[in-house]
Amino acid sequence: MDINKLEDKLQDLGQPAFRLKQIQKAIFQDGVSSWSEITTLSKDLREKLEKELPILSFTAEKILESRDGESAKAPLKLSDGNCIETVLIQPKPEMWSVCVSSQVGCPLNCRFCATGQGGFTRNLTAEEITDQVLFWKQWLKNNQKLQTTNYKLDNVVYMGMGEPFLNWQNVRESLESLIDPDLFGFGSRSISVSTAGVAEGIADFAQDFPQMNLALSLHFATDEKRDQFMPVNKKYNLESVKAALKKYFSLTNRKVFIEYILLDGINDSETDARALSQFLRSIGKLQLLHVNLIRYNTAGGGLKPSPRERAQQFKDYLLRDGIPSTIRKSLGDEVQGACGQLAGK
Repeated sequence: MDINKLEDKLQDLGQPAFRLKQIQKAIFQDGVSSWSEITTLSKDLREKLEKELPILSFTAEKILESRDGESAKAPLKLSDGNCIETVLIQPKPEMWSVCVSSQVGCPLNCRFCATGQGGFTRNLTAEEITDQVLFWKQWLKNNQKLQTTNYKLDNVVYMGMGEPFLNWQNVRESLESLIDPDLFGFGSRSISVSTAGVAEGIADFAQDFPQMNLALSLHFATDEKRDQFMPVNKKYNLESVKAALKKYFSLTNRKVFIEYILLDGINDSETDARALSQFLRSIGKLQLLHVNLIRYNTAGGGLKPSPRERAQQFKDYLLRDGIPSTIRKSLGDEVQGACGQLAGK
């Protein structure tokens, strides 16, 4: 829902100013999914808005739910016929996190990511980004099987399709909507944005949203390997990433989460762990760095996840070397909605 479009429409229809506040509360806080549910509006107004101004900017034809109820994925059809995917996960009981996409496809072409293998089509608008949050809020409210009382949602992570910092204008506008107390009302620290290392984006993010969480998809600690699997490294190599993180720390003094996908026989040896430790130490501010290790979620290309034992050995090496690390629980893989699996199909 584009709040500016709504305001213009209400003015065109000669509605009083307080009508906007009524509708904002119903949509963004109460999670209504149709105009007919907003009974504070006249029937005539509801019918006009239903016909002329859809609440969501896309349609969902199906929702894939995991058997354990901890995750769900929705392929969404945009108004121009393109498709994206968004994911809902439940890391803890009654705690819900939404993973949103910021682009149709992705231009980075990382070898281990299904999104990148499909190419890039276009950026999403701010409305298309925030509507993914609205969509899941509505779904939680209407899904009787869940018996949940938490429709507000707890966290939003920009870790879906696309590179957020290559769509910064729209992503910034969407972030402003998410923290607007008259709209979604999220706290800044409930929002995380992930980047593959777009240096100027990291700087802009630090300037505009210093209290939000930053995650860096690093995955390789040498330029040689990063060049091979992440073409973005040819423009933003490890030295530029290091410089960007140092600047980020100077502006925010906030923790950064280092995302590291473990690929069998590629980046999961003790030599790789040592290289990662050395790179992170070279940045400084080690107390503000935390490594999230993720066993690769299969997305094609002949790559395989590291065995669990080797993943544990990798983590143990980092911990012995004083690098804060955890092996992140994978949520969403049953519905092909885990990290790197979104393909917009």
